[in-house]
Amino acid sequence: MFFDLHVHSSLSACSRLPLETILAWAGVRGLDGVCITDHDTMAAAHQVREGVQEDGLVVVVGMEYATADGDFLLFGPFEGLRPGLGAREALEIVRAEGGVAVGAHPFRAGRALSEWVVREGLCTIVERINGRNRDAENVRVESWLRRYPLRACCGSDAHTLEELGRAPTRLLAPVATRDQFIAALLSGSFESCAASAAPAASL
Repeated sequence: MFFDLHVHSSLSACSRLPLETILAWAGVRGLDGVCITDHDTMAAAHQVREGVQEDGLVVVVGMEYATADGDFLLFGPFEGLRPGLGAREALEIVRAEGGVAVGAHPFRAGRALSEWVVREGLCTIVERINGRNRDAENVRVESWLRRYPLRACCGSDAHTLEELGRAPTRLLAPVATRDQFIAALLSGSFESCAASAAPAASL
């Protein structure tokens, strides 16, 4: 299954992608699943039905959580997680609640992930390719993948329809729910794909 793990709807102030547009176009863009990861909120869960949609698309709601030591895609029961926690506290909550965290755009200028987070094993999955990063920022992730026991995924970081599906992650077994998606990430049943690896249709 091709999943876009990192998509911002218009519930994020910086995005111009309505939820209904994401749902209508994800399959057209070659995706089997999409994760709605708005900034510091899981409010999308109140507006869309998670799981398998009528057209077969799988929808998972998470969030992109901002800390002073980097941004993390969080998946789990975190609807009530308050913003502003430090990376260590937030990631310890994720672990305690059986969720999963992905280090978003680890080497993005101005929003980089602090190396101690991966050195201490608090976050063991990072974006190898982020669709909004510069190529040089994505390439720098390879040094961490050689140095630390990390798994790599991808995400478009879409804020516009043109970006949706640009950098998919391939799940190696089918999933239909948030819990199954989390289990796939925790077990390492996924692989990063080259940007635009999914057979996206032209707009």
